[in-house]
Amino acid sequence: MAAAEPKAPAGAATARRLARSCWAAFWDYETPKVIVVKNRRLGVVYRLVQLLILLYFVWYVFIVQKSYQDRETGPESSVITKVKGVTSSEHKVWDVEEYVKPPEGGSVFSIVTRIEATPSQTVGTCPESVRVTNATCGSDEDCVAGHLDMLGNGVRTGRCVPYYHGAFKTCEVSGWCPVEDGASVSQFLGKMAPNFTILIKNSIHYPKFQFSKGNIENRENGYLKRCTFDEVSHLYCPIFKLGFIVEQAGENFTELAHWGGVIGVIITWDCDLDLPASKCNPKYSFRRLDPKHIPASSGYNFRFAKYYKVNGSTTRTLIKAYGIRIDVIVHGQAGKFSLIPTIINLATALTSIGVGSFLCDWILLTFMNKNKVYSHKKFDKMVDAPERGAGPGPCASQDSTLTDPRGLAQL
Repeated sequence: MAAAEPKAPAGAATARRLARSCWAAFWDYETPKVIVVKNRRLGVVYRLVQLLILLYFVWYVFIVQKSYQDRETGPESSVITKVKGVTSSEHKVWDVEEYVKPPEGGSVFSIVTRIEATPSQTVGTCPESVRVTNATCGSDEDCVAGHLDMLGNGVRTGRCVPYYHGAFKTCEVSGWCPVEDGASVSQFLGKMAPNFTILIKNSIHYPKFQFSKGNIENRENGYLKRCTFDEVSHLYCPIFKLGFIVEQAGENFTELAHWGGVIGVIITWDCDLDLPASKCNPKYSFRRLDPKHIPASSGYNFRFAKYYKVNGSTTRTLIKAYGIRIDVIVHGQAGKFSLIPTIINLATALTSIGVGSFLCDWILLTFMNKNKVYSHKKFDKMVDAPERGAGPGPCASQDSTLTDPRGLAQL
């Protein structure tokens, strides 16, 4: 009697059945089941959600945001400025070369409107300013020789001397004398300053779209000599009066000229390059940039000195200048139709419409009175279907028990 062939292990047979069933299930096609729910309230919610999503994408995404365009922000820009005008103070006449700092005509410049001048300073010894901490004294013992205060005006000599005016004394220092507080003279230059004219020449370039434009039109010679900026009639005449800029920024000119401040001239180039180039125009806005409501940091001033020789010795005039600083800031964005963002946003819109179905399914299965009936219709019980006599497995293909011979259940 022949020996019986050894049987394959039960685990190996199970593994083979599992592999066959998973392989068969891999090629199955699944499709969602369509259920028509005859419920007016649910239908109104469904269509209303779809309408809101459609309006959002059509009106806001495509019309307002123009999301069908490829965009570039931050144009390459150049700014050239030029100030013209003459004014006078109590002691002299001032022209552009004296009150505009720096004179190069860049995007940031200052117009001096008031000065405190300390003339005829020479290197020597004199009383320290009373504004310096611990500068006041009663005797020489209060003044340490060789002490250098970083906020002071020189090196202390160790002597306590009478101040420039008044009965008190301060420590003597070696430096430029007299110090600023002791002999400064104030001069106001703002009398004619509101009529100063400022030419702001600006050119921009969007390299992605190879688009360039400037804020001066190609007109006849002499046009810029007889025009000033007007948003309606002279948009491409970028010549502004200083008083107009301060007024548009909502500031009082006299106060601003006395203490100084920083005004921003913002030029915005928002260009829709699907339209003609003539529709791409600059927009100007003006606002104060320094925090005027914070006394410790409001205002604007700086110091400089003019040096000269008197009898062979170096002498200088120290000037503390208050003025209006102009910062020209250019920004913007350009857009042009592109197929890629259009397809992406259309796909997003079509996908988002499915939110209505998700919301209504959630209402249907959670809050409706017949939610159990709806659940039974939507989710059929699955029956395992063994393939060619194979036992059931986790990956085996499954058939739905159809509740409607057409594959469509109507409620």
